[in-house]
Order: sequence, then structure tokens, then C-alpha cells
Amino acid sequence: MKRGMRVEKDYLGAKNIPKDAYYGVQTQRALDNFSISGLHLQKQLIYAITHIKKAAASANQKEKRLDSKKAKAIQKACDDILKGKLDSQFTVDVFQAGAGTSENMNVNEVLANRALEIMHKKKGDYTIIHPNDHVNLAQSTNDVFHSAMHIAAYTEITKNLLPTLQQLQKALEKKAHQWKKVIKTGRTHLKDAVPMTLGQEFSGYAAMLVKNYKHIKEDTETLREINLGGTAIGTGINTSKNYKKYVYQALAQSTRIKLKPTVNFFEGTASLGPIATAHAPLKVLAENLIKIANDLRLLSSGPLGGFNEITLPAIQPGSSIMPAKVNPAIAEMLDMVCFQVLGNDTTIGLCSQAGQLELNVMMPLAAYTLLNSIHILSNSMHTFTERCVKGIKANEQKCKEYVEKNPILVTALTPYIGYQKAADVAKRAYHEERSVKDIVREEKLMDLKVLEKILNIKKLIK
Repeated sequence: MKRGMRVEKDYLGAKNIPKDAYYGVQTQRALDNFSISGLHLQKQLIYAITHIKKAAASANQKEKRLDSKKAKAIQKACDDILKGKLDSQFTVDVFQAGAGTSENMNVNEVLANRALEIMHKKKGDYTIIHPNDHVNLAQSTNDVFHSAMHIAAYTEITKNLLPTLQQLQKALEKKAHQWKKVIKTGRTHLKDAVPMTLGQEFSGYAAMLVKNYKHIKEDTETLREINLGGTAIGTGINTSKNYKKYVYQALAQSTRIKLKPTVNFFEGTASLGPIATAHAPLKVLAENLIKIANDLRLLSSGPLGGFNEITLPAIQPGSSIMPAKVNPAIAEMLDMVCFQVLGNDTTIGLCSQAGQLELNVMMPLAAYTLLNSIHILSNSMHTFTERCVKGIKANEQKCKEYVEKNPILVTALTPYIGYQKAADVAKRAYHEERSVKDIVREEKLMDLKVLEKILNIKKLIK
């Protein structure tokens, strides 16, 4: 044995483990085997697994399968993880053995060794508290990791993503109200269209996010159904009579989520459908955010060679070579985040369809990817709200200038002079750079009082 190391054994043989490490032999094998990306599963997932371990210890104690000293030591060790005291012990790569066995054993070993320490015993003395026999009692990676994915994602969506989404929606709504009288040119196919207000345009953005909020909230509810208690394949092998009853009670108390057993534990263990369902509305949200971000980039383009109808906050210099250039940096950042989310949706779709027979082993990647989307969407929306949307200013004079020059106003005259004559008027107005009113007056196409009434811009936008 090397100095500063301890030896642990599993059925594959012995391994040297750093003496101060709380993880054990199976974690060390995973660290040796999977030096792939440097990416680790998120601490929210580790904490969700830990909540399950704490609930299981309580349930097994009630079922008299785990004595009170061991149960309390395990639960106290769980509390240490949940307080963030042992975060450094969880460094297994995202791209690890299927189903998340390495991650589950990482948690089991850390809890066992911390519990031993709490009981004033040496790390690695598994004759007293064993990672499999005691910490993992009545559990399998296949129900623990699966359930933890649901718990972690549900928690992050409800506590972070939905509130952040609502803040952005409210900020856009506030701008819509602020600019309800700022008349501008609408555009379709990137070409001039009939007039509208800047407020109406922003109200559309806010309404998109209202729908996103609703759909995300609805689909997230599917995550409250978990397969804990199904153990290896759904039969519940190695659980005791009242284990499910007690473990769900303890888990609800620990997580403060109203979790419920899946209707069919075989489906619940074999399928990643709820994960794909939970991510699907995040994809739609990303698509809407891309549309909003790109619209802001267009509307703020210029200032001399673009639309220049709005001004985004200047947050940093925009060029290393062109002085005084300011770019729509926050909107560009949001686009990149959303592109990643769209890619994540493809990854989750592939993970979901890759299940075989009684288990889908792609859980580590699916879990990481879903939590990644939640995390980057939450952070980017917060930044977009605070450092972009709230500081947008309307260039009212530029908006007015475009409207007054817009020959498409002739659209309002088509019920009176017909489509073809209206098209001829618009064509002349474009060619001669004159207003529609001037051409209609000159050609004496209709009564001037009626003309003034019809082309009242304030009425056209309603």
C-alpha cells in the first residue's frame, strides 16, 4: 500500500484509494475508466440521489432492516452532502457506465465512509456500514438514479426556470405597455407591411412566453411520478412489505415535493419518456427566445445602415478594430444558449429511444443534458431580462419617419379603390418617393375627407 492511501476491495480485486477520500473502490474504478470529458453530473442530481438515500434509511429503519445507529449515521451523512460539505467527492465523468451505476455507488460509498466517521470508525470498515448492504438497502441504481433525475429536474424547473421565465415575460409586458402609443411600420417577409405599435410587437413576445410557461408547468408535472421501489427491473425485488409506503412518506418530507409511485413500474424503469416530455417544451421555449433575440437584433440594427427603431443597452465594446462599435451582445448570447438547448433536445431524444428491454441505460447523459438545458436557460433569461430587455429604449422619431414614408398604407384603401388601383398608387409612391396621400389626391381617386379619415394612423393600428 502506498503512503497516504488505503486499500479497498470489490469482487474484481483491490485498489488503492486516497486515505482522505470518502469515496471507495467502485468510484475509483470509474475515475480510472472514464477520463472522458471533465464534465461531472450536476450537484442537484447528487443531492436528489442523497434525498433518496436518506428516505431509504428511514424506511429501512421502520421496517427493522437497519438498526437505528446505522440509520441515523447514514441520515446525518446525507445531511452533510445536502449542505454541500462533500461536493468535492463527486467527480465521476458524465460519460460513464450506463444507467448511472458509478454515480449511485459514488454516493453510496461517500455516505458509508462519512457515516463510519460519524460513528468514530475508520473509512473503509464496511463490516459496520457497507455501501451496498446498508446504504443501498432495498434499492437499485435503476430506480434510484431514475427517480433522482425526476426530482432534480422538477426542483430546478419549479424553483429556477419558471420564475425566471415569468420575470422575462413581465419585463416584455411592461415594455409593451410603455410603448402602446409608439406607432411603427410592421414587417412581413422582412418587407414593409401595415402599421402597428411597438407595444403591440412586444406584447406578442410576452404572449409567447405566457404559453411557454403554461406548457412547461404542465409537462413538468409528469416528473412527480417516479419508479422508486421498483429496484432492478420493476418487480421490487429485495424490498420489504411496507418499504414503498415509508420511503415515499420520508422522501416527500425531505424534498417537499408531492411525489407518487409510477402506475406501472416496468414502464417507469424502462422508459425515459417523462424526461423527453419535460425537455420538449424547453425546446419550444428556446425557439421562441431565438425569435425574440433575433427580432431585437434586427430592430436595433444600424444605427445608420439598419432599422434603428430601438436601442439596446450598451454593455461592452463591440469590436477590437472598429472604435465605438456596440453590438447586441446579450441577444447573441441568448441565441447561442438556445442553439445548445436545441442540440440537447436531439440528445435526449436519442437517449430516450435507446432503451432496451427492461432498462434504458442512457440515464447519465439524459440527466446531465436536461439539467444543463434548465440551468443555461434560467441563467440566460435572467441576464437577458436584466442586462437587455429592461434597458431597451424606443427610437420614436425613427419609427414615425418609417411609417410616414410607407406606401403599404395604401392597403387600407383597397376596399374603396380596389386592389389594382391601390397597387398602382403604391408603385408610384415607391418610385417617386412620395406619400400615398399625395398620389391619391393627384389622381383624384377618392374624396379627400374620406381619405384623411381612412389613413388616420391611430385608427389603422386598431
